[in-house]
Amino acid sequence: MSGKFIVRPKNMEKRDKSVVMTLRLDRDLQEEFDKLSVQSDRSRNELMCMALRYALEHLEFIPESDEDSL
Repeated sequence: MSGKFIVRPKNMEKRDKSVVMTLRLDRDLQEEFDKLSVQSDRSRNELMCMALRYALEHLEFIPESDEDSL
């Protein structure tokens, strides 16, 4: 026995895909998500993740240089 403490990277498939983040948002936005959470029987977290994913999938980024030509 070598006496070494051997650590190998976790298998990517076994890693948790979620992370904890802190986010500040307007109270009225939080209240809207709370209402939707009750209506849909989904957690506020689940709804916010769905909304963020939708926003990213439908986002059109316009670089600053392109804005000047509009």
